[in-house]
Amino acid sequence: MAKQKKLVEEITSMDVDFAQWYTDVVKKAELVDYSGVRGCMVIRPYGYAIWENIQKNLDQRFKDTGHENVAMPLFIPESLLQKEKDHVEGFAPEVAWVTMGGSEELTERLCVRPTSETLFCDHYARVIHSYRDLPKLYNQWCSVVRWEKSTRPFLRTMEFWWQEGHTMHETAEEAIEETERMLNVYADFCEQALAIPVIKGQKTDKEKFAGAEATYTIEALMHDGKALQSGTSHYFGDGFAKAFDITFTGRDNTLQYPHQTSWGMSTRIIGAIIMTHGDDSGLVLPPAIAPIQVMIIPIAQHKPGVLDKANELLLKLKNICRVKMDDSDQSPGWKFAEYEMKGVPLRLEIGPKDIENNQCVVVRRDNREKIVVSLDELETRIPQLLQDVHDGMYQKALDRRKSMTYEVTGGLDDIIKAASTRPGFIKAAWCGDVKCEEQLKEQAGITSRCMPFDQKEPISDKCVCCGKEAKTTVIWGKAY
Repeated sequence: MAKQKKLVEEITSMDVDFAQWYTDVVKKAELVDYSGVRGCMVIRPYGYAIWENIQKNLDQRFKDTGHENVAMPLFIPESLLQKEKDHVEGFAPEVAWVTMGGSEELTERLCVRPTSETLFCDHYARVIHSYRDLPKLYNQWCSVVRWEKSTRPFLRTMEFWWQEGHTMHETAEEAIEETERMLNVYADFCEQALAIPVIKGQKTDKEKFAGAEATYTIEALMHDGKALQSGTSHYFGDGFAKAFDITFTGRDNTLQYPHQTSWGMSTRIIGAIIMTHGDDSGLVLPPAIAPIQVMIIPIAQHKPGVLDKANELLLKLKNICRVKMDDSDQSPGWKFAEYEMKGVPLRLEIGPKDIENNQCVVVRRDNREKIVVSLDELETRIPQLLQDVHDGMYQKALDRRKSMTYEVTGGLDDIIKAASTRPGFIKAAWCGDVKCEEQLKEQAGITSRCMPFDQKEPISDKCVCCGKEAKTTVIWGKAY
């Protein structure tokens, strides 16, 4: 297929410099601005509108599965953070500390929350007394701080926005079921709302969340062949409950420890949207979360009747989609490029000849297909076309992932060669030894992304690194 004409010259081609392309898109589309605080971003209105639509969609999914929203404090006393050894060791390098209150030195340091397990546990110890108090299905929307050395907008910033679910259950079985259910919620959201195909699987012990017994993940493949961890769900067992002395009276009238989960998705998912769907002209936004789903562009708007008809269509479509009209004095060509760059799923053009023929032209952002639509059918055709855009985006991303996923059944030299010459996911068998995992990271520059759920048996009898008996298949890759 011939390469389509590039409409926005200020954006570096992704084939030339993918990192610069990403930065150009983020800035040019006015998603974020840099702030006066190192590593922190200003999320601008258009970027925040995308996040708001993500929030609305996800939040409804959480409520549909019985979860309630709460708000926990921003600060965690050091003594509280220290209660779970593995957890505090895992986050220690990233913690920001408050040591002064006004002009007084604090008697105990306060951590600016990097995550809120300890705060939830401190609360649960006060409110859980009986099995009748369970399950506790809580979620909060907030920002957290992790002191990162190297930062990029959305992908890795010192402060970022997310949701974090924290639940307590009567039994291990219920907690594990919750962990799996919420991972499926994330996977469905990515595929149904964001048009991003994901691989569901379990993290290795080396890569699991600090303090967790098991971490489940969804992994997406970006345009440049790197993986992006897009959402995680963790099963903690009763480790935190024991550390925080959370007990309840069970059905048999004995004291028991509840079993805990946590799960989260952050603003880095906006980075995933950009890098999965974007092109050299800018953003390509999935209709479900696009701030503007349809942009009406009047053609020859100075001519009688054009603006009147465009306004009529605006009012008609407001009931079925997020629609705006650009009646500014900019040229149609400028407007086309602007809304291509901002990723608006559908552009609707209406001019004098269209009005004469009782029609308009609708242009899809994902493939630039032009469709002539009767004005009488507009209200039924627009929802259909928005779904077509979503389906086209999903299939394109899925086809790319399939074409960039490789099986390696040989030895260490083979996977090193594959990792250095073929960007994408590598499927290879693993013995389960963390030493092999570390060796692959050091020599091939790849990390284990997940052990996929859909495997029946390892794709090879031998570990790709050491040649010993393989226990599982792992998706390996370079990652953000």
